[in-house]
Amino acid sequence: MKTLLPVLFLMSISFFTSCESDSVDPNTTTPPTTLPSAGTDEVSFTKAANADPNDEANQDRITDNVWITRGNDGGQIFNIKSNSDASKSSSPVGTEWAIGTVATKDNLTFAPFRTTIKPKNVVGESLVVHLIDDDIYLNVRFTSWSTNKGGGFAYIRDAVPQ
Repeated sequence: MKTLLPVLFLMSISFFTSCESDSVDPNTTTPPTTLPSAGTDEVSFTKAANADPNDEANQDRITDNVWITRGNDGGQIFNIKSNSDASKSSSPVGTEWAIGTVATKDNLTFAPFRTTIKPKNVVGESLVVHLIDDDIYLNVRFTSWSTNKGGGFAYIRDAVPQ
């Protein structure tokens, strides 16, 4: 029974966060059956489909240099601190990405987000984002990605070290 409690807790968090919006996007990719636990050293971020990317509530303001969001045109994520919209070749500006974990970062090859992974395949993958100007590496796992226009997405990432 003790081993079931954390699973039930995560399932209830997953249920409640997936019910935040009144509308359901049938084209949203859903996560695999196992998700990372949301501990005190992790941050969950969600931008609902059609939410204003210019609103601070819809930006993951990781540091003073990197504010991740996604436009409502169905494009990829971008750093709204540096750009007003996404670029397939360089977004999010000020970051580089790799498939893997921070524990293996010295053996990873980093590139722009879309070069690293096709956004429609991102849910459930273990990624590392390098915040270049801050020289911070964080584990990131996307838990949803809206494949229809609207720009919804969600992920769990490491908290920024103090």
